[in-house]
Amino acid sequence: MSDSLDGDLFGPDPDMASPEPEPEPPPAGPDPTAPLAERMRPARLDEMVGQDHLVGPDAALRQAIEQGQTPSMILWGPPGCGKTTLARLVAAAGAQRLVTLSAVLAGVKDVRAVVESAKARRRNGVGTLLFIDEIHRFNKGQQDALLPHIEDGTLTFVGATTENPSFALNSALLSRARVYRMEAVGADAVESLIERALEDPERGLGGRGLTLEPEERQRLARAADGDARRALNWLETASDLARDGAITGDALRAVMGAQSLAFDRQGDAFYDQISALHKSVRGSDPNAAVYWLTRMLDAGCDPDYLGRRLLRMAYEDIGLAAVGLGARVLAAWQTMERLGRPEGDLALVQAVIELAAAPKSNSAYAALNEARSAIGDSGSAGVPLHLRNAPTELMREEGFGAGYRYDHDEPDGFARGQVYLPEGLEDARFYSPRRDGTERALAERLDRLRDAGDNPGAEG
Repeated sequence: MSDSLDGDLFGPDPDMASPEPEPEPPPAGPDPTAPLAERMRPARLDEMVGQDHLVGPDAALRQAIEQGQTPSMILWGPPGCGKTTLARLVAAAGAQRLVTLSAVLAGVKDVRAVVESAKARRRNGVGTLLFIDEIHRFNKGQQDALLPHIEDGTLTFVGATTENPSFALNSALLSRARVYRMEAVGADAVESLIERALEDPERGLGGRGLTLEPEERQRLARAADGDARRALNWLETASDLARDGAITGDALRAVMGAQSLAFDRQGDAFYDQISALHKSVRGSDPNAAVYWLTRMLDAGCDPDYLGRRLLRMAYEDIGLAAVGLGARVLAAWQTMERLGRPEGDLALVQAVIELAAAPKSNSAYAALNEARSAIGDSGSAGVPLHLRNAPTELMREEGFGAGYRYDHDEPDGFARGQVYLPEGLEDARFYSPRRDGTERALAERLDRLRDAGDNPGAEG
């Protein structure tokens, strides 16, 4: 049974005055005025779709829910995947009073009021499940206010978040709650929800004799992009436009408008997709690279950001294997800046195709990291005397520049045996050239110099 926030915070709680827990009221029928997505909200675990890894017949979480022994938990997943629904089912299975807060509106004062009511219920043998939506919006102090009451069993806590809990939540809260990752609802599962909504005469649209062609149903399920609530909202609106009971493709397209792809400029979808783009380039898959770049562009990602990331890839993953590619990527980025969207999209697409198809070398990136590691280990080693500048007589008397050999005056323009690294690092090797693309020529030249004499530059 669920009570409203107002009842807990500002009005008398009947549990506080009753010597025994109040009985559950008989189940009420669905509110016909509620949105379709609310009416079709699963009332049993068997009705949940797309989360078999959590609530399938053999899933450990399902067994715990059915036994009424669920721990405090964080439900992490995209919008419309069933986080709120699962919290309701957990409360019902454990015969707990469900209290819902939104982290956007609530604060520590609200949490304290819920805790006081929970303590009163607990004395009467009734548990409380506190569900906080968008828990990532609570600051550290607000999250910390929950800790003692989760720990002493005053309440069972369920938090919902679309953000990665590792970054969005305090470690103290994470240590007291299990994290369950919920997946975006697949298109097949969304299609089954649409069918159920069209057929169910009590909770859905079944009493209206509506029809929706299979191909349009599939199109609707795919366009929902993993958000079951979005699909049902679209279906309900389109049903009001039906003529002679038929929901047409034109009606659906009018309702859906421009498809809103899953993307958040600061959320998990953002970082997951840019990671997929970068790894597709590194893996030499131009098809995947074009897919992820196009998807991010069309979902509203800042083209300037994408240009910067492509330029980074040119120097991190292609590097010396395709000298000059970085300059071409920069030119593509500048073209996008001047043309804007959508005309400039082609410049970035062309750049990402060339990046993905090019030979790869991270030798410069690896050399940078190796050098930094050596510097961290050796500290500020002094510059060898023969490499120091000697503009004054005093410096020359101190030996600055003494013994330095000018490479251009040496055979082949190479002073064999001359050391350029500080004492203790003379034999260090940071750069290991790859033998692919334009870097092959660099590797071969260094091989020749090494064979001709001691070369402090790089290993072959």
